[in-house]
Amino acid sequence: MRIFSFSPFGYEGSLVSVEVDLRRGIPAIDIVGLADGAVKEARERMRAAICNAGFEFPPERVLISLSPADLKKEGAGFDLAIALAVLQAKKKLSGNQEKNSSLNEKKVLVMGELELCGKIRPVRAVHAAAATAMAAGIDYCIIPWENFCEAMEVPGMKACQAGTLEDAFAALDSPERFSSEKSGKLMPEPGDFSCYENIGGVFFPRVSPIMEFAEVRGQDFLVRGLQIAAAGGHNLLAFGSPGCGKTMALEKFQSLLPLLTPEESRPVARIYSIADMLPPEDYSMIMPPFRMPHQTATIEGMCGGGCSCRPGEISLAHNGVLFLDEAAEFRTSVLQMLRVPLESGSITLSRAGRTSVYPANFQLIMASNPCPCGNFGSRDKICLCSSRSVEQYWKHFSGPLLDRIDMRIHVDAPSKTEKSHASSTSELRKKIAVAVKIQRERQGKKNSRLLPDEIFNFCKLPADAQKLLDNAVEKYAFSPRGVASCLKIARTIADMEDLEEIKAEHVQEAVLYRKNTGGMEFSGDA
Repeated sequence: MRIFSFSPFGYEGSLVSVEVDLRRGIPAIDIVGLADGAVKEARERMRAAICNAGFEFPPERVLISLSPADLKKEGAGFDLAIALAVLQAKKKLSGNQEKNSSLNEKKVLVMGELELCGKIRPVRAVHAAAATAMAAGIDYCIIPWENFCEAMEVPGMKACQAGTLEDAFAALDSPERFSSEKSGKLMPEPGDFSCYENIGGVFFPRVSPIMEFAEVRGQDFLVRGLQIAAAGGHNLLAFGSPGCGKTMALEKFQSLLPLLTPEESRPVARIYSIADMLPPEDYSMIMPPFRMPHQTATIEGMCGGGCSCRPGEISLAHNGVLFLDEAAEFRTSVLQMLRVPLESGSITLSRAGRTSVYPANFQLIMASNPCPCGNFGSRDKICLCSSRSVEQYWKHFSGPLLDRIDMRIHVDAPSKTEKSHASSTSELRKKIAVAVKIQRERQGKKNSRLLPDEIFNFCKLPADAQKLLDNAVEKYAFSPRGVASCLKIARTIADMEDLEEIKAEHVQEAVLYRKNTGGMEFSGDA
């Protein structure tokens, strides 16, 4: 077999061919191919592992070539591939290689870190490596047994799980050791969703007690807004005094999100594999991500970076939610960095002459106080902040960023005498499921991601609804993006009611969520 490994740089990564030449000369091990320190150290780990596993290390001079030569190789994931290439070269030199074996013409992906005793340790980015290998026509892989389920999430991949160097070497000439059957808790087939809640063909995770919306009382407007946001993927900002329940409600938001489709889950699984963050109970990542970074997060932590271009929070939230609690406390530069990914759905990272493009199609929801003390606009509390301090507080967001937030909700503490119906999570999911199913069948994406021509085709308004929107645009000075947000929100509300035509009441509710400030004024177009 021709042996390949994987260099995990950025989202794409690169396949690396591992070749070994044994020649006469003073015994030594040379590695060529722009290897970093960890790869060069593989010489000693590989030699010790081969000897301790019961093999004889070749007495010849060993030349190890990692190609392409101009690609920097990083990490300890090359150990196993190098060791197998050395053993294979020794076997071929001794004449024990079967020349007519069809398996010798095949290509195999090998990843794993070696311990000195010959055991194999797990490595990161196995899912990404297997997906890249399949795209290149390589459908065999030898990986640590801890990474087996991760590799088998790639359709068509045949994997051999090896615990020791001896097992891995035996697999090179034993095609029966490669399995194409899934093992462990992997992506369930359509008929295997019994552990999830099925609402009209749209699947949701089972509701846990801490994710129950029935506990959110007196916040009907907020809960309705979260339901619309979940149905259409709209960005949302909730602001109000401390203790009003906005953070509690927004933390439960993930329970309203349906499971990802196979097409949506594959890039998410790849990103988490690269970040070495795949949860052992969900290698397929069918649960939508819900990321909640701390207010001290840096630009690199949010957008990604480092020497190998690791993914940041916005990429880890791909096809899921990025929740910024106390959003005004984040650095201004971090908040402004979100503007381009929100619009494009991706982010380009450039490091040391190399570029990688990560998907970053996330839904942004934010919670914030209305002022530094938190009491501005409250019905029963006094704000001690000056008008200038309130203005400076909201300047953290800037108008262009707020213009990309479809829904703005002012949340006040519920009155003790106020009575409201607390909808359960299952009740809220029913209309969400209707809207999600319609969107998947109509355009294959959420309403929040509609392009201008798609808005024109799918969000046509009758005369009375158009007149209402025109009046709102004149009264609230909506920007063109604000008008598009109103149309997309109205389209989502109509979808939730399973209506093809957008009605005037849908536009009226959409305008209310777009312009709503609860009697407050802040920077932006509202």
